[in-house]
Amino acid sequence: MTASDREQIHRVNAAAFPTTAEAELVDALRADPDAWIAGLSTVATDDDGKVVAHALLSRCRVGGRPALVLGPCAVLPEHQRTGAGAAAIRAGLEAARELGENLVTVLGHPDYYPRFGFLRASEWGIAPGFDVPDEAMRVLSLDPTRPVPTGVIEYPPAFGV
Repeated sequence: MTASDREQIHRVNAAAFPTTAEAELVDALRADPDAWIAGLSTVATDDDGKVVAHALLSRCRVGGRPALVLGPCAVLPEHQRTGAGAAAIRAGLEAARELGENLVTVLGHPDYYPRFGFLRASEWGIAPGFDVPDEAMRVLSLDPTRPVPTGVIEYPPAFGV
């Protein structure tokens, strides 16, 4: 990943949200060798190669076992509802599958993430360590032949939870 890539990703995350908190979270996760996994920061670009969407998967733990957390996911406002965000997410999930990862967690809009196969975390015996609406906490098994860990999600320190 080049400095230009990092700058474009920061710009997308800063533009997609009301504050720069998510952009700063991406930078903090990149600086954490226990959280950052090469190849799991994925983007979608426009026809000119400009980054218009970004999805990040980083290391978390569920019940003490390795898993991934999806987020932040960001799309430049002028490219929202074009499929760019979904493309970045799908690319990240496929990259994680290719790396042999098994479980992805996400806290997000309950009507958006099921399209990628995410199910309620509570159905799998998985919960965050803080209060959130049950329908917003989701998980995805990338390899249905492997057991899914259960327990509390432990986020990287950069998440502040």
